Amino acid sequence: MRSYLTELGNGDPLIRFGRSIRDGYARGWGLQFGDLAKKVAADPMFQKAMSISGNRTVVSDGNRMNLYLIIAAYLSKLPFGHIIEFGTYRGGTAFMMAYLAKQLLPGVKVYALDSFEGMPETDRAIDAHGKGDFADVDLAEMRQHAQRCELDNLVFVKGLFEQTTEAVLAEAKSISLAHIDCDIYSAVAYSYEMVKPVMVPGGYLVFDDATYSSCLGATEAVESLLVRRDGLNSEQISPQFVFRYPQVR
Repeated sequence: MRSYLTELGNGDPLIRFGRSIRDGYARGWGLQFGDLAKKVAADPMFQKAMSISGNRTVVSDGNRMNLYLIIAAYLSKLPFGHIIEFGTYRGGTAFMMAYLAKQLLPGVKVYALDSFEGMPETDRAIDAHGKGDFADVDLAEMRQHAQRCELDNLVFVKGLFEQTTEAVLAEAKSISLAHIDCDIYSAVAYSYEMVKPVMVPGGYLVFDDATYSSCLGATEAVESLLVRRDGLNSEQISPQFVFRYPQVR
Protein backbone atom coordinates (compact mmCIF):
# COMPACT_ATOMS: atom_id res chain seq x y z
CA MET A 1 0.00 0.00 0.00
CA ARG A 2 2.77 2.47 0.89
CA SER A 3 4.43 2.15 -2.53
CA TYR A 4 2.51 5.26 -3.60
CA LEU A 5 4.74 7.27 -1.23
CA THR A 6 7.82 6.13 -3.13
CA GLU A 7 6.18 7.16 -6.39
CA LEU A 8 5.37 10.58 -4.93
CA GLY A 9 8.83 11.22 -3.59
CA ASN A 10 11.02 9.86 -6.38
CA GLY A 11 9.99 11.94 -9.35
CA ASP A 12 12.32 14.30 -11.19
CA PRO A 13 11.01 17.65 -9.95
CA LEU A 14 10.69 20.68 -12.17
CA ILE A 15 12.14 23.57 -10.17
CA ARG A 16 10.44 26.83 -11.08
CA PHE A 17 10.84 30.00 -9.01
CA GLY A 18 12.28 28.06 -6.09
CA ARG A 19 9.65 25.36 -5.67
CA SER A 20 9.03 21.91 -7.09
CA ILE A 21 6.10 22.13 -9.46
CA ARG A 22 5.83 18.36 -9.75
CA ASP A 23 5.74 17.82 -5.99
CA GLY A 24 3.15 20.55 -5.55
CA TYR A 25 0.89 18.99 -8.16
CA ALA A 26 1.46 15.46 -6.85
CA ARG A 27 0.25 16.35 -3.36
CA GLY A 28 -2.20 19.16 -4.04
CA TRP A 29 -3.90 17.86 -7.17
CA GLY A 30 -3.71 14.29 -5.90
CA LEU A 31 -5.60 15.13 -2.72
CA GLN A 32 -8.05 17.55 -4.31
CA PHE A 33 -8.96 15.75 -7.52
CA GLY A 34 -7.14 12.39 -7.70
CA ASP A 35 -7.31 9.23 -5.63
CA LEU A 36 -4.49 10.17 -3.27
CA ALA A 37 -6.81 10.88 -0.33
CA LYS A 38 -8.23 7.35 -0.58
CA LYS A 39 -4.73 5.87 -0.60
CA VAL A 40 -3.67 7.92 2.42
CA ALA A 41 -6.85 7.06 4.32
CA ALA A 42 -6.18 3.35 3.75
CA ASP A 43 -2.52 3.56 4.78
CA PRO A 44 -1.96 1.70 8.10
CA MET A 45 0.67 4.18 9.24
CA PHE A 46 -1.65 7.13 8.65
CA GLN A 47 -4.45 5.28 10.45
CA LYS A 48 -2.20 4.64 13.45
CA ALA A 49 -1.11 8.27 13.51
CA MET A 50 -4.75 9.35 13.47
CA SER A 51 -5.66 6.99 16.29
CA ILE A 52 -2.91 8.55 18.43
CA SER A 53 -4.06 12.04 17.44
CA GLY A 54 -7.69 11.21 18.28
CA ASN A 55 -10.17 14.06 18.46
CA ARG A 56 -7.63 16.56 19.73
CA THR A 57 -7.42 18.72 16.62
CA VAL A 58 -9.52 21.08 14.55
CA VAL A 59 -7.14 20.68 11.60
CA SER A 60 -8.99 19.27 8.59
CA ASP A 61 -8.45 15.73 7.31
CA GLY A 62 -7.02 17.08 4.05
CA ASN A 63 -4.49 19.24 5.86
CA ARG A 64 -3.40 16.33 8.06
CA MET A 65 -3.05 14.14 4.99
CA ASN A 66 -0.84 16.74 3.36
CA LEU A 67 1.41 16.93 6.43
CA TYR A 68 1.57 13.15 6.43
CA LEU A 69 2.72 13.10 2.81
CA ILE A 70 5.40 15.73 3.39
CA ILE A 71 6.77 13.86 6.42
CA ALA A 72 6.51 10.35 4.96
CA ALA A 73 7.67 10.97 1.39
CA TYR A 74 9.81 14.12 1.35
CA LEU A 75 11.56 15.05 4.60
CA SER A 76 14.04 12.18 4.40
CA LYS A 77 15.39 13.72 1.20
CA LEU A 78 16.38 16.94 2.99
CA PRO A 79 19.35 17.55 5.27
CA PHE A 80 18.65 16.59 8.89
CA GLY A 81 16.31 18.94 10.69
CA HIS A 82 13.71 18.85 13.44
CA ILE A 83 10.00 19.68 13.17
CA ILE A 84 8.46 22.68 14.89
CA GLU A 85 4.81 23.56 15.33
CA PHE A 86 3.69 27.07 16.19
CA GLY A 87 0.17 26.79 17.60
CA THR A 88 -0.46 23.35 19.05
CA TYR A 89 -3.80 23.75 20.84
CA ARG A 90 -4.70 20.26 22.15
CA GLY A 91 -1.85 18.54 20.35
CA GLY A 92 -3.60 16.59 17.60
CA THR A 93 -1.16 17.32 14.77
CA ALA A 94 1.81 17.32 17.14
CA PHE A 95 1.02 13.76 18.23
CA MET A 96 0.58 12.73 14.60
CA MET A 97 3.86 14.30 13.48
CA ALA A 98 5.79 12.92 16.45
CA TYR A 99 4.56 9.39 15.77
CA LEU A 100 5.52 9.64 12.10
CA ALA A 101 8.92 11.14 12.90
CA LYS A 102 9.67 8.36 15.39
CA GLN A 103 8.83 5.74 12.78
CA LEU A 104 10.51 7.36 9.78
CA LEU A 105 13.02 10.03 10.82
CA PRO A 106 15.47 8.81 13.47
CA GLY A 107 16.58 11.52 15.87
CA VAL A 108 14.00 14.06 14.77
CA LYS A 109 12.13 15.87 17.55
CA VAL A 110 8.81 17.66 17.30
CA TYR A 111 8.74 20.92 19.24
CA ALA A 112 5.14 21.95 19.93
CA LEU A 113 4.82 25.60 20.97
CA ASP A 114 1.73 27.21 22.44
CA SER A 115 0.61 29.31 25.37
CA PHE A 116 -1.80 26.45 26.16
CA GLU A 117 -3.96 29.18 27.70
CA GLY A 118 -5.67 30.51 24.60
CA MET A 119 -4.78 33.28 22.20
CA PRO A 120 -2.95 36.43 23.25
CA GLU A 121 -4.17 39.91 22.36
CA THR A 122 -5.14 40.17 18.70
CA ASP A 123 -5.48 43.00 16.21
CA ARG A 124 -9.22 43.52 15.78
CA ALA A 125 -8.57 45.50 12.60
CA ILE A 126 -7.58 42.30 10.79
CA ASP A 127 -8.00 39.25 13.04
CA ALA A 128 -11.38 37.56 13.52
CA HIS A 129 -10.23 35.66 16.62
CA GLY A 130 -9.86 37.29 20.02
CA LYS A 131 -7.88 36.92 23.23
CA GLY A 132 -8.60 33.66 25.04
CA ASP A 133 -9.88 31.69 22.05
CA PHE A 134 -8.80 28.00 22.10
CA ALA A 135 -8.16 27.97 25.86
CA ASP A 136 -9.82 24.58 26.48
CA VAL A 137 -6.49 22.75 26.90
CA ASP A 138 -5.22 20.26 29.50
CA LEU A 139 -1.46 20.25 29.03
CA ALA A 140 -0.82 17.79 31.87
CA GLU A 141 -3.12 15.24 30.20
CA MET A 142 -1.41 15.82 26.85
CA ARG A 143 1.98 15.07 28.36
CA GLN A 144 0.56 11.92 29.94
CA HIS A 145 -0.82 10.85 26.57
CA ALA A 146 2.59 11.36 24.98
CA GLN A 147 4.14 9.12 27.63
CA ARG A 148 1.50 6.43 27.10
CA CYS A 149 2.21 6.52 23.36
CA GLU A 150 5.98 6.43 24.00
CA LEU A 151 6.51 9.65 22.09
CA ASP A 152 9.71 10.70 23.79
CA ASN A 153 10.53 12.83 20.74
CA LEU A 154 7.61 15.21 21.40
CA VAL A 155 8.47 18.35 23.37
CA PHE A 156 5.62 20.60 24.52
CA VAL A 157 6.83 24.16 25.09
CA LYS A 158 4.50 26.37 27.13
CA GLY A 159 4.50 30.15 26.82
CA LEU A 160 4.07 32.96 24.35
CA PHE A 161 6.19 32.50 21.23
CA GLU A 162 8.19 35.61 22.11
CA GLN A 163 9.17 33.96 25.41
CA THR A 164 10.10 30.50 24.15
CA THR A 165 11.03 30.37 20.47
CA GLU A 166 14.59 31.66 20.66
CA ALA A 167 15.65 29.00 23.18
CA VAL A 168 13.89 26.22 21.26
CA LEU A 169 15.59 27.12 17.99
CA ALA A 170 18.97 27.43 19.71
CA GLU A 171 18.54 23.86 20.94
CA ALA A 172 17.14 22.48 17.67
CA LYS A 173 19.72 24.23 15.45
CA SER A 174 18.02 23.08 12.21
CA ILE A 175 14.39 22.75 11.11
CA SER A 176 13.15 20.79 8.10
CA LEU A 177 9.41 21.38 8.63
CA ALA A 178 7.71 24.34 10.28
CA HIS A 179 3.97 23.85 10.75
CA ILE A 180 2.65 27.35 11.43
CA ASP A 181 -0.85 26.73 12.73
CA CYS A 182 -1.69 30.27 13.84
CA ASP A 183 -4.85 32.19 13.05
CA ILE A 184 -3.64 35.75 13.60
CA TYR A 185 -1.22 38.10 11.89
CA SER A 186 1.22 38.69 14.74
CA ALA A 187 1.75 35.00 15.51
CA VAL A 188 2.26 34.01 11.86
CA ALA A 189 4.64 36.91 11.25
CA TYR A 190 6.72 36.20 14.36
CA SER A 191 6.91 32.45 13.71
CA TYR A 192 8.04 32.93 10.12
CA GLU A 193 10.67 35.54 10.93
CA MET A 194 12.16 33.46 13.75
CA VAL A 195 12.33 30.12 11.96
CA LYS A 196 13.84 31.33 8.67
CA PRO A 197 17.49 31.40 9.79
CA VAL A 198 17.47 27.73 10.88
CA MET A 199 15.55 26.17 8.00
CA VAL A 200 17.51 23.50 6.12
CA PRO A 201 17.89 24.07 2.34
CA GLY A 202 14.50 23.47 0.76
CA GLY A 203 12.77 23.08 4.12
CA TYR A 204 8.98 23.14 4.24
CA LEU A 205 6.92 26.02 5.62
CA VAL A 206 3.31 24.88 6.00
CA PHE A 207 0.65 27.44 6.93
CA ASP A 208 -2.49 25.73 8.15
CA ASP A 209 -4.84 28.70 8.41
CA ALA A 210 -3.76 31.22 5.79
CA THR A 211 -6.29 29.93 3.23
CA TYR A 212 -9.25 30.00 5.65
CA SER A 213 -11.90 32.72 5.47
CA SER A 214 -11.77 33.26 9.25
CA CYS A 215 -8.01 33.88 9.28
CA LEU A 216 -7.35 36.84 7.00
CA GLY A 217 -4.73 38.07 9.45
CA ALA A 218 -2.75 34.91 8.76
CA THR A 219 -3.35 35.39 5.03
CA GLU A 220 -2.10 38.97 5.18
CA ALA A 221 1.10 37.89 6.93
CA VAL A 222 1.82 35.36 4.17
CA GLU A 223 0.99 37.87 1.45
CA SER A 224 2.99 40.72 2.97
CA LEU A 225 6.06 38.87 4.20
CA LEU A 226 6.54 35.76 2.09
CA VAL A 227 5.07 36.83 -1.22
CA ARG A 228 5.56 40.59 -1.57
CA ARG A 229 8.62 41.22 0.60
CA ASP A 230 10.60 37.96 0.25
CA GLY A 231 9.42 37.07 -3.26
CA LEU A 232 8.55 33.44 -2.47
CA ASN A 233 6.26 31.34 -4.65
CA SER A 234 4.06 28.69 -3.07
CA GLU A 235 4.53 25.01 -3.86
CA GLN A 236 0.92 24.35 -2.87
CA ILE A 237 -2.20 26.38 -2.29
CA SER A 238 -4.43 23.37 -1.58
CA PRO A 239 -5.16 22.07 0.96
CA GLN A 240 -2.62 24.39 2.64
CA PHE A 241 -0.17 27.09 1.72
CA VAL A 242 3.21 25.35 1.39
CA PHE A 243 6.45 27.21 0.70
CA ARG A 244 10.10 26.08 0.53
CA TYR A 245 12.74 28.04 2.43
CA PRO A 246 15.50 28.61 1.57
CA GLN A 247 14.16 28.05 -1.89
CA VAL A 248 14.97 24.95 -3.90
CA ARG A 249 17.76 25.44 -6.45
